[in-house]
This record gives sequence, C-alpha cells and structure tokens, in this order.
Amino acid sequence: MTQENEGDSKIKLGIAKCLLGYKVRYDGSQKLDRFLRDTLGRYVEWVPVCPEVETGMPIPREAVRLVGDIDAPRLVGRTSGEDWTDRMQKWGAERLKQLEQQGLCGYVFKYGSPSSGMTRVKVYGENGMPRLEGSGMWARMVMDRFPHLPFEDDGRLHDPKLRENFISRVFTLKRWRETMADGYTPGKLVEFHTRHKMLIMAHNEVIYRAMGKLVAQAGTEKNDDGFALYFEMLFKALSYKHTVKKNVNVLSHALGYFKKDLSSSEKIELLELIGQYQRELVPLIVPITMMNHYVRKYGKEYLEKQFYLHPYPAELMLRNHV
Repeated sequence: MTQENEGDSKIKLGIAKCLLGYKVRYDGSQKLDRFLRDTLGRYVEWVPVCPEVETGMPIPREAVRLVGDIDAPRLVGRTSGEDWTDRMQKWGAERLKQLEQQGLCGYVFKYGSPSSGMTRVKVYGENGMPRLEGSGMWARMVMDRFPHLPFEDDGRLHDPKLRENFISRVFTLKRWRETMADGYTPGKLVEFHTRHKMLIMAHNEVIYRAMGKLVAQAGTEKNDDGFALYFEMLFKALSYKHTVKKNVNVLSHALGYFKKDLSSSEKIELLELIGQYQRELVPLIVPITMMNHYVRKYGKEYLEKQFYLHPYPAELMLRNHV
C-alpha cells in the first residue's frame, strides 16, 4: 500500500522515455508529448524508463514484437526472431526494485509498444495474425508489481476525461501517502475522508457511502486492515469516470451549504451555470469557479477544504475541457 520516500514533496511518475523527447525508439526517433513534458512536468518529477535500451538493445535497432500466448508472450525481433524475453525479465526484476525506492504515484506508458504498451498491444499467433489483446512486457511487470498505482498511456491521455481522471488519482494518491506518512490513525483517516467526500462522490456514490461506514468504524480497528480496505475502496471509486450527471449531483449538494447565504440573484446565477453545464454548454470549470467564489465570499470552511473544488493545480486546465 505504501512505498519508500513518500515524504518527498515532488510527485514522481514513471514514464516511457520517448514521451519526454529522448530519441530512444527502434528507429532513433522520439514521441515527445508536450503536455506531459512541459505542462504536467511543472508539477511532477518524471522517472523515465526505456526498457528496450536498458535491456541492451542498440539505437537504432531491429523492431521487436510479442508472439505466442496472450498471457505469456515472448519478445522477439521482427525479422531475426532473436528472443529478448529472458533478458528483459532479468533486467526488469532489478529495475522494479529501483522503482520501489522512488515512491511512484503513477506511470504513463507508450501506446502500442511491445515493451511499454499498457493495453491493446499486438500479440502475434502461430498463424502470423495479431490480436490486439496484449500488454507490453515491461508494462505488465510494472502493473503486476504496483497494482494500486494509477496507469495510463499517452494515447488514452488525449481523451480529456481520461486525462483528468488519471491526474486526479495521481494527486489523490500523493495526498494519501503524505497524510499517512508517519503512521495510520483514525483521526487522520477521518480528516482525509472528510476533505475528499465530494471528490469520491463525483466518481462513485455507492462506494462513497460504503467508505463512510468504514471510516465510522475506524476507531475500533486494532490493525491496518481497515486502512488497507479504505485505500482499496478509494482507488476503486476513483477509477470510475465522473460524468455530467454525477457532477451536477455534487454541485447541487454543495449548493445546499449556502441556503442562508446566497441572495436570490446569486442563487439564480449559480443554478443557471449548473444548468448550462448540465446541458454541456459550458465546461465544468465554469460552475466550479463560481462555487469557489461564493465559498470565499461567505467563508464556507468545510467547502473550502473539499478537494473536489481544487483537486490539482488550476494551471493544468483539466476542467476546462470536461
């Protein structure tokens, strides 16, 4: 559930090295993603990995592909048939030990890569026909070793909703680790859950309610089982994408905290913005910005602490597109 060096202030994310502009691909090219390097890179520390080069493949090199069983494919040269499977697995076992010491909060893989692809990687059968059902050899090792980390690939991150969801999970994981860095206590769990209530509700209300019951029982737990279960439920809940309907529900819930504060014109204005968002005329950032304005104006401390209203730096502009 935890890793070493969790108190480091910088969020650390693993990434396929070519996505940062390094010319490490089989043909000596790169696949620079400017959002990852230049925008998100302002708030995270990238831990770049190129499994093929680090395994010993040269640049440029023969392209490799996955062949055989979907669940346990071999990594071989496309033309020569040279088998790199054992070498990559041996290197990977040591590299995973190093990554454990990094305290990663997530990983961005390279779409389609036979080594670093997260999903829908081609695996060639005996008939020579590919099936888009595999995972890259290194990517599978990473996901098996760190099952509770947020994962995405560069292709899926072009979807604004998937991008927002991934980054929200990354920042939430960092907050969880920082909260629990020096030990688990019921008080810490209550504080964490209280500040994340609306964020969790926006993803899965059923799991949110079950988590509330678990937190209420936290004081009776005599070991870490309750905390481990909470953590698993947290990231299961956040793995669900939020929707317009879910966000409208949370915004309406937040509006209830202003019953005695908003003037009729202010209430109408906020309801109009929520309605425009509901009809998908404006992005989520519009009603969120107005909500934050009233939170400050009327001193709503509970809402001010809700990470739903500020889950990550506004400069990432993720809610401008969802």
